[in-house]
Amino acid sequence: MSTNKQADIRGVLISVSEGRILLPNANVAEIITFSEPEPVENAPDWLLGRVRWRGWRLPLMSFSQFAGWAPEKGTFGTKVAVLKALGNNPKMPYFAVLSTGFPRLVTVSTTNLQEVHDMKELPIGIYTKVMLNDDAAIVPDMLSVELMLDKALNQAA
Repeated sequence: MSTNKQADIRGVLISVSEGRILLPNANVAEIITFSEPEPVENAPDWLLGRVRWRGWRLPLMSFSQFAGWAPEKGTFGTKVAVLKALGNNPKMPYFAVLSTGFPRLVTVSTTNLQEVHDMKELPIGIYTKVMLNDDAAIVPDMLSVELMLDKALNQAA
């Protein structure tokens, strides 16, 4: 086995309005079909509500709205990616992100992933922009996203 193969990881490209999110496959717990979320009072537009999943009521976010790209609402056939939270918040071990299509498994290696350097300030919640083969994507700053979700839920409560 070559050293490049050892550096390969399995990733998931999640399509959202106006972009794609790249995450390690280990971050994705499950892909579920969209169902109308329970509204969260006084929540920002990007927090679409809560969806039920395996006994949890998960916050459902529109990453596209969160990043300021485009408004996004779920409809029949929309998918939802259930993500494992990294912040060790016992109240929020998972959260959900709206996806415009079925997320795609990809192989990520040092040869097919390149960081895109532009001098623009990245919005909160975005760690970096990348090109994976011919696909432009962003790598989210998961801890910032989780902190913003937690803050929005606490303010809405």
